[in-house]
Amino acid sequence: MTHAPFPATRFRRLKRTPALRALVRETTLTPDDLIWPVFVMDGTDDATPVPSMPGVSRLTVDRAVAAAREAADLGILAICLFPYTDPAKKTDACEEAWNPDNLSNTATRAIKDAVPEIAVMTDIALDPYNAQGHDGIVRDGEVVNDESVEALVRQALSQAAAGADILGPSDMMDGRIGALRAALEAEGHQGVAILSYAAKYASAFYGPFRDAVGASGALKGDKKGYQMDPANGDEALRLVARDLSEGADMVMVKPGMPYLDICRRVKDRFGVPTYAYQVSGEYAMLQGAAERGWLDGDRVMLESLTAFKRAGCDGILTYFAPRVADILGS
Repeated sequence: MTHAPFPATRFRRLKRTPALRALVRETTLTPDDLIWPVFVMDGTDDATPVPSMPGVSRLTVDRAVAAAREAADLGILAICLFPYTDPAKKTDACEEAWNPDNLSNTATRAIKDAVPEIAVMTDIALDPYNAQGHDGIVRDGEVVNDESVEALVRQALSQAAAGADILGPSDMMDGRIGALRAALEAEGHQGVAILSYAAKYASAFYGPFRDAVGASGALKGDKKGYQMDPANGDEALRLVARDLSEGADMVMVKPGMPYLDICRRVKDRFGVPTYAYQVSGEYAMLQGAAERGWLDGDRVMLESLTAFKRAGCDGILTYFAPRVADILGS
């Protein structure tokens, strides 16, 4: 594309007023783009702040139901549940992961009963239930793949039976999407969608999340043996292709802001519903700086989320969701 030379072309003409800027804006952020991650804990009518995530708290199930109602009223279409499991229930075999009455399943049923119009997404991974803090089962110091996949299938079926609309496998085991899809089909859960954490990096940005779900102290070693090397981009495309071929309906890149190039490459290559997770470390950086007056909190929040949309994402998981939706709706 060529433009007439200055002064016939003045790019500032279309920046002159808010109306003109809005008319030519290429990227739009709406509440429809947001999934709100919510941490759930035992108890009644209580909330416990997460120190490393200013403004975020773990909620008892009744408070999570109220949060779901708040989200729906703000126009947010989905929430994603993450349980803070009692350490006494964490084992090497991770049996609590498929307990029909565990926190995640209890919260899912309560939310779907009270706010049926909101979509509930759940997490498929063993780290909230694992005595060693890993996403899969550990044998002799190694996270074993195939046995972990069998456990993840049991977990997924319990979540589908509880009423989850979207399952989010975040474990990064090989072959888990195909196994999950086959099990869901066989057990009559054909309508349950899979949003695969297809390109999940072994990132240092997850620290506050592990505090929130109580996995930080339990984790033995690191997750570099199954999550992605932050230096790799082409591998992300291979993993997305694999998960789609096995039955994923949507795919995710995680973390978000440091991996916008991956978001764009995935969307351009596959053209499928593509999501990113603005993870706990990203949130903590922005919120922490805003609370200290170093950044304009609302502006950087909206700018960061708009960047996801500009990079090709169809939606974003973000702890800012209710605040963003309130601003966009006002």
